[in-house]
Amino acid sequence: MDYAVTVTDVEARPTAVVVAATTWREFPHLWKGMLDEVWSCLRAGGIERGCPNVMLYLDDVPHVEVGVLIDQPPAMTGRVVTSALPAGCVASAVHHGPYSGLGAAYEALGDWCKANGRRRAGPHWEIYGPHRDNPAELSTEVSWLLA
Repeated sequence: MDYAVTVTDVEARPTAVVVAATTWREFPHLWKGMLDEVWSCLRAGGIERGCPNVMLYLDDVPHVEVGVLIDQPPAMTGRVVTSALPAGCVASAVHHGPYSGLGAAYEALGDWCKANGRRRAGPHWEIYGPHRDNPAELSTEVSWLLA
């Protein structure tokens, strides 16, 4: 799949998330429960939809934030806190198709950085498009903060 890489200066975008320090081996078993906890908090505040899911990876430990983009934060409950996607110069690519192919978007971003003499900073994230039952119809924006 060919990826069009865009570079933009972005402002911080507010999120409601559950924060964790984990391992790459454990993360696949944790993220769904973290996201479910955020959506339970939102539903308790009367929000049923309209908040795209996000996963923010702050470093390679990984320290992660799993949740949603928000316009107005509801009352936070449990481990759910407000945070934000980072501000700054960002390289992004949109992946279309199953989540199992997201690695190709990250590879495209890495290749673009090498070809253009740009360095990636630590934080990177994924913003998920609306859920679709057909994996071929999924879209995910993959972004990496540039140094």
